[in-house]
Amino acid sequence: MGGAGAGGAMTPLGSLRQVRERLANFNTSHDGSIARNTATEILHGPGLVVEIATSLDPVSQAIVTLNDEDIALPVLFRMCKAHGWKMMDMDTGRTFG
Repeated sequence: MGGAGAGGAMTPLGSLRQVRERLANFNTSHDGSIARNTATEILHGPGLVVEIATSLDPVSQAIVTLNDEDIALPVLFRMCKAHGWKMMDMDTGRTFG
């Protein structure tokens, strides 16, 4: 996921705190485990896992892995529409959102 700016430029998704809050509105958050000495935050959602680099604030992109495409895609489409974000399939280069 990435922010969609004018002319196709990448804009931030938001601050780390904002991204956590925005994802939480779509039932995506920590699973309660504590990760130590890592630069990546792992958030779990419906049919998906989101990885966010904690060393970058504001957040410019996140990696989303689908565990169940049928459940995850509608959530991701709603998430992107609500926040003006775009998704790119890293295998095909296709963009959505």
